[in-house]
Amino acid sequence: MAENDDISVRGLAKLEDTCRKIQTMEIRGAGRIARAAAGALKEYAGVQQVEDLHRFHEEMGRAADILLATRPTAVSLSNAVGMVMRIQASDVARARSAIMENADRFIENSLRAVDRIGEIGSKRIRSGETILTHCNSEAALSIIARAHRDGKEIDVIATESRPRMQGLLTIGFLDELGVPTELIVDSAVRSAMNDVDAVVVGADVITGNGSLVNKIGTSQIALFAHEARTPFIVAAETYKFSPATIMGELVEIEERPAEEVLKDASLYRHVRVRNPAFDVTPHQYIDVICTEAGAIPPEMSYVIIKERLGWELTD
Repeated sequence: MAENDDISVRGLAKLEDTCRKIQTMEIRGAGRIARAAAGALKEYAGVQQVEDLHRFHEEMGRAADILLATRPTAVSLSNAVGMVMRIQASDVARARSAIMENADRFIENSLRAVDRIGEIGSKRIRSGETILTHCNSEAALSIIARAHRDGKEIDVIATESRPRMQGLLTIGFLDELGVPTELIVDSAVRSAMNDVDAVVVGADVITGNGSLVNKIGTSQIALFAHEARTPFIVAAETYKFSPATIMGELVEIEERPAEEVLKDASLYRHVRVRNPAFDVTPHQYIDVICTEAGAIPPEMSYVIIKERLGWELTD
């Protein structure tokens, strides 16, 4: 019994380590977070030595709750956890096996979705165009990378994406690909927009009405693109769509630590730091959402939620 308890404690420690990496953004990006959560649940299920099915469900439910608390905005995380935990089993062995199979399936489908989005979205990019991207999105970069690999001559403008500077990851990736890239400060987006042919960004959440929740600064980029009549393209796996928003729930915008913006805020007696991680872009500013199910207008978000996520309206 003591050995089983020790295994369970070690399993919980590994789960909490994954949570720490998600919370501190060592693991970042909605897709990577979702896959990390699925993998953590698979690993935790694998080490559970309990024989009682009720207790097994309690342990897995506790693990799921710990993961869900790490990044409140990321619907990819909650959808991943929900998909992995969606099981029916009559004993612990079958329950464990179902969770592990669900996790493997989710991770495989997530990776395949990114490739498919790249294939679909790259058709929106023409040779000779300049693309602006924000933050560091796997799905958005898949579109750019696919266009480049298809032989299209493109240039990219990437924002720094303060305060965590995810834009540095983006320019590193594009540099390795050999894509000519220009890094700009976030506040230079309006000045650069006249040189941009299309904006391509990722998504943390797509709401029921097709609005976008993404890295802070995305909404002003969309506004500038709308003003300049520049196409605004969103790359989003279908598990980034939020069923809860159809029932009227608002997306919680995560507030990150002040130290990310101002290293020693205690030096200032009358200064308060706001550090929201995300903002909301109205669906009216979005031209198309590229998903693995196809390129859709934002108004079709309800269809994705209903048909791909299996959500139905209930009383």
